[in-house]
Amino acid sequence: MAGEWHIGSHRFRSRLIVGTGKYPSSEIMRRAVAASGAEMITVAVGRVDLGRHGQGNILEELKGLELTILPNTAGAYNAKDAMRIARLAREADLGDLVKLEVIGDPRTLLPDVVELIAATAVLAKEGFTVLPYTTDDPIVARRLVDAGAACVMPLGSPIGSGLGIRNPLQIQLLREAVAVPVIVDAGVGTASDAAVAMELGVDGILMNSGIALARDPVAMAEAMRHAVLAGRLAFEAGRMEAKRYASPSSPGAGIGSPIPAGAG
Repeated sequence: MAGEWHIGSHRFRSRLIVGTGKYPSSEIMRRAVAASGAEMITVAVGRVDLGRHGQGNILEELKGLELTILPNTAGAYNAKDAMRIARLAREADLGDLVKLEVIGDPRTLLPDVVELIAATAVLAKEGFTVLPYTTDDPIVARRLVDAGAACVMPLGSPIGSGLGIRNPLQIQLLREAVAVPVIVDAGVGTASDAAVAMELGVDGILMNSGIALARDPVAMAEAMRHAVLAGRLAFEAGRMEAKRYASPSSPGAGIGSPIPAGAG
């Protein structure tokens, strides 16, 4: 989180994006979001009554936290439904950002990349800043960027699984394949998962279940905040070369004749 980064015209310092679902209460959600240091929070627009005001409206509950709202199209299983939800969000004055989800399978919640690319192309032409939730396939990532995506959001492992980064090589290859920000979305279960993801060189992480379903969501949110920062700093610092054999830490250590076996 050293220095600013941007998604389209939107600029941020925190590289952690959080969600609003699955918390034990709205009060714990607010406290966890504050502890995370996140500047952007995602809301499932299709599951929110945009005309409702007062208690029970998640948008009302987020007031005062000075957050950028990232509407998402969770629940959409085709491009048409995803685009409809995105347009509803913009009509409700939630801005041009949209986390685009087009789910292809209800059991795995993996994305339908064909529908995803089609929806990205249309929404980008309509002026949306599109953040598509996708697979970790570098070819699909390039197709999304060609269609107008402002970033790509590959899954680390299935949504809500907490399995961590299952295929780090794919994430690295995807990062090298595109010139837009890469945000790991889904699968981060604990702070070490977040650090590993950031050490791969991604620009940010979006997480919900890993915080919301922790025994202490507020403490976990703070842990995730530090893990994302540490992972990013480690990536920027550049890790040492991995070696097969031991190498002495002190210059000159170990110099001299080895003691023969059985001597002494």
